[in-house]
Amino acid sequence: MRYLNRHRYSRHDGSGGEDPLAGVANLFDASIVFIVAMMLALFSAWNMMDLLDPNSEVTIAKKSADGKVEILTKKGSEIKVTRVSDKPLSGSGKRLGTAYQLPDGKVVYVPE
Repeated sequence: MRYLNRHRYSRHDGSGGEDPLAGVANLFDASIVFIVAMMLALFSAWNMMDLLDPNSEVTIAKKSADGKVEILTKKGSEIKVTRVSDKPLSGSGKRLGTAYQLPDGKVVYVPE
């Protein structure tokens, strides 16, 4: 019995116990690693790893919930966002070809 009591008290170094906030830094580090891993997993799942490549060229068309369309174009490290408008435009130009919509909904462009 004497051995058990001595062993129990010898574990304490007299500093008053552990700091309760000592594990918070580890939780912060773990959460940062988790967030970075989730971002890389989402990029891989959506096949958008080209966005991280500084020499790639990527074009993405995005439609919001209210029906507005945006085109994101990345060339090298430059990213350009273009908003598409449904307003009719006028001006001078040159006819480039004709577009046909097939019965299944696909659009085919035929240059002249």
